[in-house]
Amino acid sequence: MAATSEKAPDTRGLAGQTIGDTSVCSVNQTQLIYRGYEIADLAAHATFEEVAFLLLVGHKPSPAELADFDQQLRSNREVSEDILDIITGIAAARIASPPGGHPDSLHPMSILQTGVSLLSHADPECEDNSPEAEMRKSIRLAAKIPTLIGACQAGRDNRERHAPDASLSHAANLLWLMTGKKPSDIAAKVMDISLILYAEHDFNASTFTSRVIASTNSDMHSSVCGGIGALKGNLHGGANEAAMDMLSDIMNDTADGSITVDAWMKKAFDEKRKLMGFGHRVYKNGDHRAGILRGWGLKYCDQVDPSMKKWFDLGDEVQAIMLRDKNIHPNVDFPCGMTYYSMGIPVPQYTPIFVASRVTGWCAHIMEQHANNRIIRPLAHYAGPELMSWQDS
Repeated sequence: MAATSEKAPDTRGLAGQTIGDTSVCSVNQTQLIYRGYEIADLAAHATFEEVAFLLLVGHKPSPAELADFDQQLRSNREVSEDILDIITGIAAARIASPPGGHPDSLHPMSILQTGVSLLSHADPECEDNSPEAEMRKSIRLAAKIPTLIGACQAGRDNRERHAPDASLSHAANLLWLMTGKKPSDIAAKVMDISLILYAEHDFNASTFTSRVIASTNSDMHSSVCGGIGALKGNLHGGANEAAMDMLSDIMNDTADGSITVDAWMKKAFDEKRKLMGFGHRVYKNGDHRAGILRGWGLKYCDQVDPSMKKWFDLGDEVQAIMLRDKNIHPNVDFPCGMTYYSMGIPVPQYTPIFVASRVTGWCAHIMEQHANNRIIRPLAHYAGPELMSWQDS
């Protein structure tokens, strides 16, 4: 009897492959741990500034260390007017309308990537990969990225830019720069929680991209630019935008009662439409960050605008159908879309906000890569034609 061969595991996208060591973060089906601290513990008891220090420096800060770190973040928020003028100008520009289409703004993630590249030219330590210089660059990048995001949104809104406010926390300053309004305590708290949840996630696509670039002995700014490019995609960071767009489609299509949410979802399943904000390569039984952010989004609605809870009601219905029919759980991007939308944050800025958080994780990984470097150069399995003669073919 012929032996039966088992189907080889699908390793496309490096699925299931371990490609290196890290002390920054651990991810498994039940836990997300930043340097020894579980994410629910951090979300309940830490601030983003404390988490940023933890990731970048490597340990929980003392009160004195935190005060110094926080002051460095606040004092490094300014960006030169020349750079901000470019960012605002690009964001305000309109691309030509394609046939049958409509004019739209350029994507904020591409603009932010340009902004970080411009920051590299203004940073005197750009080419210095020493640990001391990289720590200083990490702090400067974390401090300045919200300023770039604010300049981009000012261009999109055709309004004056707002200067960073050193009296505000990192999360509150980000909201101020994007919206031009001083945030309430609950808004700042919800944003702070979301930044903690998004700060790090081991060798995800954008972090791996950053480490690959760093492994060539390239500089931190170039590595972060690569991370932004990877995060832009809707299978990674852009999923929170796509999830909110999907919910908006469902809300609009079911508003007149001609189709139910259940019927909308069945049609999407039949058409094999990819429903964003669901599923995760590691968290097969659910992303525990999702419940944390959903809870804080609902707290915001309770305190500020109860009418926005309709989005969470819709989200709960969609989530229940996905679990019933596909046994797929939501990931953190699903409640993120609803939460940010309830707070009045423009949808195109959802992924740049992700950058304002994840840059701390990227920089921690870049420094770790440079500290014990070997160029990342995997092999490929060739699946092309057999060797041929150019003259005979």
